[in-house]
Amino acid sequence: MSTSPRRFPPLLVALIGVAVLALVLFGLRAPRAPAPAAVPEAAAAAPAPGAGRTIPHAQGSTVVAPNPKKVVVFDLATLDTLDALGVEVQGVAGEYFPGPLAKYADAKKYPRFGTLFEPDYEALHAARPDLVITGGRSSARYAKLAAMVPTIDQVTDDAHFLVTVEGNTERLAAIFDKQEQARTLLEGLHQSIATLKGTTASRGKGLIVLTSGGRMSAYGPGSRFGVLHDTFGIPPAAPSLKASLHGEAVGSEFILETNPEWLFVIDRDAAIGEGGGAQRLLDNELVRQTAAWKQGQVVYLEPANTYLLGGGIHSMRRLLEQISDVYAKPRQPPAP
Repeated sequence: MSTSPRRFPPLLVALIGVAVLALVLFGLRAPRAPAPAAVPEAAAAAPAPGAGRTIPHAQGSTVVAPNPKKVVVFDLATLDTLDALGVEVQGVAGEYFPGPLAKYADAKKYPRFGTLFEPDYEALHAARPDLVITGGRSSARYAKLAAMVPTIDQVTDDAHFLVTVEGNTERLAAIFDKQEQARTLLEGLHQSIATLKGTTASRGKGLIVLTSGGRMSAYGPGSRFGVLHDTFGIPPAAPSLKASLHGEAVGSEFILETNPEWLFVIDRDAAIGEGGGAQRLLDNELVRQTAAWKQGQVVYLEPANTYLLGGGIHSMRRLLEQISDVYAKPRQPPAP
């Protein structure tokens, strides 16, 4: 017996057709969640809360983790300031740590990561420090170091020496949460400078000379050692000297012609641990005729502190104290 196909009511057929069309158009899947709104580029690049802060420095800005613990330093002036702030470091560069930095000569406690001029990149890669700090002699290596690890660069502007010492100190204090210590150090420094300037302005003109290998260079305002004039208020005996890193080459004749009442001497050879001959070099017939020599006002500045650590806050304090001490002595009458 044959059977005829089953017929559905017209209304049911219409409803089935609508349902099939809907499935074809929208697919057999659950609806998607709405897409997130676009994030602005600057916000996307910002570190997560607590991940670090952006620290401006001499060669740009760097995101630094809060209070970093593993720190490697490639600058003696920075090391001097960190020591003053009570910040411990993981590693250092170089082999010579004079005077107040002598504790860093212990290579077991403070591992070496190359020299001030050439970092040991392999050792740094293995150590993975939280922060590297360059400055002065190592600033030229900043870019390569910054490509590996978070790095900041500290420099000293000779023409604005005190301002950059303050800025470098405050930057480090912000990174290591040592703002109170920095404030105390800087306030004491400003008070001592104000006291010294009340004395230096009326005590005669000064000349700054660096000796090295039997040669001499003179420095004036705005120069590498011009802080004596620019900040401490010592009137320059040779104000026309060009401001330069290496000073102007001079001889004993120049010193006699300038005839300073104060002669400030930096012995580079002694600073770098190679003996020292400044006193022998200056003890000659021409220099002995100057007012500075006759009045006993030839001052040999602490060589390593002035030449190697200049720009550190403790270094500046020690220099200030040495100058203050010699100016506190009664002025000697000229020799007959």
